[in-house]
Amino acid sequence: MFWVYILQNPAGRFYIGHTDNLRNRIASHNRTDKISGKFTRKFGPWTLVWSEEHPHRSSATRRERQIKNWKSARLIRERLLRSNDSSLVESRRSRD
Repeated sequence: MFWVYILQNPAGRFYIGHTDNLRNRIASHNRTDKISGKFTRKFGPWTLVWSEEHPHRSSATRRERQIKNWKSARLIRERLLRSNDSSLVESRRSRD
C-alpha cells in the first residue's frame, strides 16, 4: 500500500507527499539532523493532518500531483481538511 499525506507545521504551512511507509516518512520529516530535507527540517515540527491510502504508487503519485496543482492552502483546507467533521486527521482509501 501507498499513502498520499499532508503534514502541517505550527505556522500553518503544508507539506504534501506520498510514501509506502507513512510512520517512517513522518519521522523522517521531523528529524533535525542534516540527513533530512531542508524544507521540512527548517519549517518543522510537522503533524499529519490528512492521509489517503492507494493500492499502487502510480495512483498515489497522481493524487499527490493533483493536490499540489491546487497551489492553494485554502483549497486544501476546503476540499480535504474541512470535509471531515469528527477529527483533523482523515484517512481514506482510494477507489483505484
